[in-house]
Amino acid sequence: MLDCLIIGGGIHGTALSYVLSKRLPPERLRVLDPYEEPLARWDAMTENVGMTFLRSPHVHHLHPDPFALATFARTRDGQPDAHFIPVFSRPSLALFHNFSKQLITRHRLRDLRVTGRARGLTRLENGWRVETEHGALDARRVILAIGATEQPLWPDWAETLRAAGAPINHIFDPDFRRSQLPAWSKLVLIGGGLSAAQTALALAAQQPGSVTLLMRHPLRIFSFDSDPCWVVPICLKDFHTEADFDRRRAIIRQARHSGSVPAEIAEEIRAAAARGHLDIQIGEAQSAEQQPQGYLCLRTATGTLKADRILLATGFDPARPGGAWLDQAITDYDLPVAACGYPVIAPALRWSDGLYVSGPLAELEIGPAARNIIGARLAGERLRAIF
Repeated sequence: MLDCLIIGGGIHGTALSYVLSKRLPPERLRVLDPYEEPLARWDAMTENVGMTFLRSPHVHHLHPDPFALATFARTRDGQPDAHFIPVFSRPSLALFHNFSKQLITRHRLRDLRVTGRARGLTRLENGWRVETEHGALDARRVILAIGATEQPLWPDWAETLRAAGAPINHIFDPDFRRSQLPAWSKLVLIGGGLSAAQTALALAAQQPGSVTLLMRHPLRIFSFDSDPCWVVPICLKDFHTEADFDRRRAIIRQARHSGSVPAEIAEEIRAAAARGHLDIQIGEAQSAEQQPQGYLCLRTATGTLKADRILLATGFDPARPGGAWLDQAITDYDLPVAACGYPVIAPALRWSDGLYVSGPLAELEIGPAARNIIGARLAGERLRAIF
């Protein structure tokens, strides 16, 4: 039996595997993930949107030492990836990638991985059994580090269009690759946040004048997707004293700057529009259909757009991640959840004896930053205390 099994091998699962690898023998720790490489979904999504710099500052990364990335950057002085941008010293994606890969390789985190998906969760006398398509794994403690990256948000009208076989994709579909996008003459990209803006810039650079960015609202400018105070007691103190979990959920919604972009991305969007490389339309898609001539007709409250392809950058479904197997475990073992469906957990992130959470599943305890990169460090600080 393992001492610990982490379910999920993205940012959170990989960061936690590093923290716990310093406390457990390597043969007693495993990470269950459907992808062979750590951070595989992160790498695919950042490539799809054309990210060049992180939105997070340089102190947010996989290592528990906030300054580890800056130290690594100094060893690469003069290299093209060793680059930060103001105001908050945000690192290049290449630097973050190279730092993460070095951490994974140096500390043999790949050796901890088991390729597969969780299919069921059963309580044992002294731990939990996790069923996978390749058999069962038993562990004294299980950490659910499951993100929402495999549940992109599809509006109802878009689902209908996809079911009809129309050329519509979501940039966060697990099998979507922007680099393999078929040629287009007119493409409409729908979304108002950072991922939509970055993708629009990448597509407009690839084929200037052929892309329309449809946003429900004008550009909303915030440096981060939540205020930095949400990782320190200045904001979290009142959050943690709030006993009503519905109210905690409302605080999280209000604190997160959904559909926003940092100032320099807003300037790039405006510049691309001014040059005629990108068309920006404000409105909400209401319906769409494929015409006999082959083009797509997209209707908004203010008019109609025609395109031969539609891309969605509408974020992720806010429903609790995990799927049917986790739903069944909640029912079988009466795991406590709030009205929003997310776990009600102890400060140590314990959902039940031997069962812990990180990432989105820890939001009602860690707060608005739970699913971000820094949320992995905040979770690690709590979880390492139990080993």
